[in-house]
Amino acid sequence: MLLVTGAAGFIGYHVARRLLESGADVVGVDSVNAYYDPALKRARLAELARFANFRFVEADIAAPGALQAAAPQGEVDTIVHLAAQAGVRHSIEAPFEYERANVAGHLSVLEYARHAPKLKHLVYASSSSVYGDRTGGPFREDDRCDQPASLYAATKRACELMSETYARLYAIPQTGLRFFTVYGPWGRPDMAYFSFTDKILKGEPVTLFGDGKLSRDFTYIDDVSAAIETIVGKPPRQQPPHAIYNLGNSHPSTVLELVTAIEAATGRHAERVLAPPQPGDVTVTYADHSRATADFGFAPKTGLEEGIARFVAWRMARG
Repeated sequence: MLLVTGAAGFIGYHVARRLLESGADVVGVDSVNAYYDPALKRARLAELARFANFRFVEADIAAPGALQAAAPQGEVDTIVHLAAQAGVRHSIEAPFEYERANVAGHLSVLEYARHAPKLKHLVYASSSSVYGDRTGGPFREDDRCDQPASLYAATKRACELMSETYARLYAIPQTGLRFFTVYGPWGRPDMAYFSFTDKILKGEPVTLFGDGKLSRDFTYIDDVSAAIETIVGKPPRQQPPHAIYNLGNSHPSTVLELVTAIEAATGRHAERVLAPPQPGDVTVTYADHSRATADFGFAPKTGLEEGIARFVAWRMARG
């Protein structure tokens, strides 16, 4: 049995669906919080509920005993831990939400894994934000990650360090995945590509922080979820059994280029409002994914224009 935390979230939904389609028995856990509209999370869950091999439990993973109640440890052989409080800017406004969901939540998963006798692999979400505010690139997994630009980034790096400790102490096989600006259908409304699309479709102006010159390594969801499906079956062989990988497209685009892609997909012109960077923003994200390519055959296929066109088609179909 696979346990997927954050199953009502964007990446969690896509990963759970892919695993279900492969025939796996999946238990999904999610708190369905109100960081963004819970109706979208419920809609994702409704899609997953169509599978007979899916069971959902609404729970806060940081609460003592929540995971044990959701799925008996003796039945779980794989954990895909994707639950987290997302959002760089929100971490500045609500820091304790990140301490609970990300740090305490991750520790709960580690403790659950430590007492799961059949566990073969724990795969968990990290973030490109751990690299801090840098220029140049690409970013490699062995680069320094001790200057986070936001509390969100600090919590994700803390999770990586806790995982390293549990791998050393208890030999729990773990793989951490540093995601680079994952986007696509069923995505998060707080992310720029989603909110910009909505505003452009409504004829409202879009605010481009950093004058639209900030660059992100936009990575399409299908490329990421396919990689995770492969990674789940390949726990690390090294000692201690903990490995970290970048999952990014390795082709950064500016926010201005993102807006241009949305304009092309919607057939609408965007009214741009340029603004300075916000606290926590970083200049660029840029993945070197050669390690994931070598170990798992990771080869992202979806360019920004194609991926945005698919997202816009989904968004317009939903109304």
